[in-house]
Amino acid sequence: MDKELGLILFLALLLCHRGNTQSHTSCPYNCQCFTSVQILCSYERMASLPRNMSRQVKDFILINSAVSYLFSHTLEESPQLTKLIFLSNALQSIHAQAFEHLTELQELEISGNPLLEHLYLGTFSKQGNLTKLLLNFNRFKTLPPGMFDSLKQLETLQMKGNIISDLPPFPFLHNLRVLDLSQNMLEDVKRETFSSLARLEILRMNYNLISNLTSDMFHNISQLIELHFEGNKLSELPDDIFFVLTKLKVLNLRGNLLTTFSDKVFGFETTNLKELILKGNRLTELSSLGSLTSLTDLILSSNRLSDLPEDIFRNVTALENLDLSENQLALLPETIFRNLLSIKGIYLHKNNLSKVDSKLFEDQPLLQQLYLSDNQLETLPLGLLDPFVLQYTVRLHGNPWKCDCHMSYLHDWVLENSRDIEMLERMLCASPVYLRRRAVVSIDKDQLVCPASKEDMPDVRGCSLQATSDTVIIKCKVDKCSPMTVKVQFQEHDGSIMEHVLKNERQCSNETTIEIPAQ
Repeated sequence: MDKELGLILFLALLLCHRGNTQSHTSCPYNCQCFTSVQILCSYERMASLPRNMSRQVKDFILINSAVSYLFSHTLEESPQLTKLIFLSNALQSIHAQAFEHLTELQELEISGNPLLEHLYLGTFSKQGNLTKLLLNFNRFKTLPPGMFDSLKQLETLQMKGNIISDLPPFPFLHNLRVLDLSQNMLEDVKRETFSSLARLEILRMNYNLISNLTSDMFHNISQLIELHFEGNKLSELPDDIFFVLTKLKVLNLRGNLLTTFSDKVFGFETTNLKELILKGNRLTELSSLGSLTSLTDLILSSNRLSDLPEDIFRNVTALENLDLSENQLALLPETIFRNLLSIKGIYLHKNNLSKVDSKLFEDQPLLQQLYLSDNQLETLPLGLLDPFVLQYTVRLHGNPWKCDCHMSYLHDWVLENSRDIEMLERMLCASPVYLRRRAVVSIDKDQLVCPASKEDMPDVRGCSLQATSDTVIIKCKVDKCSPMTVKVQFQEHDGSIMEHVLKNERQCSNETTIEIPAQ
């Protein structure tokens, strides 16, 4: 069962439980009366609707019953109803005159009936006051032309979760604002389908089989505020397809087959688009987004992007959330985020980043979330994380951190900001060997060392190593007299490190002898 329908059932049953203390003596058997105008019936053996409902009842809800048929006379004694909801019942057939007496009805839902395959023409002929009609998760294959012609006041129409493969035009739904046709079997949608829906604001066509859109498809529904085509089979977008949608605020194209799109797709000069979702496509490149000057949320995760132009976000200065996670990005231009002064979240996790520039985030003082986890980073450059002034959260785990002398800045930052780092215990060293799989936060700064090069080594010659009884003696002749610190580290069987430090700070002699007790 769909999660949304399940949630509705849960809330309704919760209300039923709470209603026990408010039951009225005239309440029908096996039902709950929250007030004198609200009734909920939920009984799996109930095969017919209760006959003794008060004429005061306005809202009637039937859940999880054995009611299979609605006859022409079933509801004739309740003409006063304004809200009628059937959820997850056993309905198989609804008579064309079943709702004939319900002329005051404003909201009708018939959802979650896996045996209900047909609606007859004229079923809603008397519902001229209906504003909300929900027909979700049934087994409707087709809809008779003219089915909704009498619903002059209808504002919301949902038919998701059926098996509809073809749509008739909706010529008389002049007040329709929300149309949800998600999770059907639609392969093609014609412009004529929406020809008279001039006031439509939200259109959902998620999880169908639609593979192409025509450039004039939305010309008659230019008032759209939200457009959802998630989970279809779109592989390309025609130029100027969204040109007329100047009021559009949300565009969801998640889970399609797009590899790229032209910079003419968003060809209009001004736009109100706030949220653009392109997650889960096959994008290998990103064209200009320069016209999307009002965009606040851009979701590009789970694509195949390997590089981005330096100026790709130049005009998208209103951005607040940018998700580039789960791509193949190896490098980012130094100025790619320049002028994104309002951004609050940048998500770069699960890419192939091996290094980032120290000035990458210098224009993001308001940043609150930065995810760099699961990349190929060995260290971070000096000052990278310093521009942020607000409380923020950072993810850094899942990188092959190299815990040597080059990690000094990051190590200090981690210790100072440990409360702001999520999953800190999973931020582990990958090298050197003796620190491998140690949490960065658990390491002392003195352990962050690099192998010395010849240029860094003091002039030490003639060193010898002697072992007698329980003592190891290291004896060296030092030609150049200078202070010297000698560290000797022993690794225990459990991987822990025991370190001995000796400092030669007095006047140097020609010979320094260090004795370390044998381990």
